[in-house]
Amino acid sequence: MLLSGGLDSATAAAWARGAGFEVTALSVDYGQRQAAELQAARRVAASLGVRDHRVLRVDLRAIGGSALTADLEVPKDRPEIGADVPVTYVPARNTVFLALLAGLAEVVGARDLVLGVNAQDYSGYPDCRPEFLHAFAEVARLGTRFGAAGGRFEIHAPLLHLSKAGIVRLGTALGVDYAATLSCYDPPAPAVHCGACDACRLRRAGFAEAGVPDPTSYAR
Repeated sequence: MLLSGGLDSATAAAWARGAGFEVTALSVDYGQRQAAELQAARRVAASLGVRDHRVLRVDLRAIGGSALTADLEVPKDRPEIGADVPVTYVPARNTVFLALLAGLAEVVGARDLVLGVNAQDYSGYPDCRPEFLHAFAEVARLGTRFGAAGGRFEIHAPLLHLSKAGIVRLGTALGVDYAATLSCYDPPAPAVHCGACDACRLRRAGFAEAGVPDPTSYAR
């Protein structure tokens, strides 16, 4: 599964563990400005007892085009979230990540791919939408040795139709330590959220709506 260290992927990892899967986690150091999320991914993997956690380096800063991989300003306090594709979209990121995940799955003998995309993601990010996941499953079938031999990868997106509040409720029931996670696009310190980017605002609202105490440290 893909493990970014954020709220969503931590919940998806807990779901996979609860569903009986033996989890192999892949985190990608892609040159993101929120590199502290890799530290969070290690914390989450440890807290969930994931024994096989791999960190792979892919330099998407060489492409740029995103506020997460180039010298562009991260939007703060936007009046509306999800109405368009924001500048925090990283070109082809999930296509690249899922390709790497499928390759790792072939090597370790897995057929199930898990990621933490959800409804509030795919309102603004095209590579989080259900049709993209269905299409990638077909790409993986056609372009891998496993697929050529008649196998088929199954992509699990257990949070796909959940709001952030629904994700928080699910993760809380599964015992996720959300204090270990990092969602912020522009963290002012390794374990501190800015409180104003889209990711922070959705995270804060999710805890509030779920009625769950928020363990997050916000700068504002």
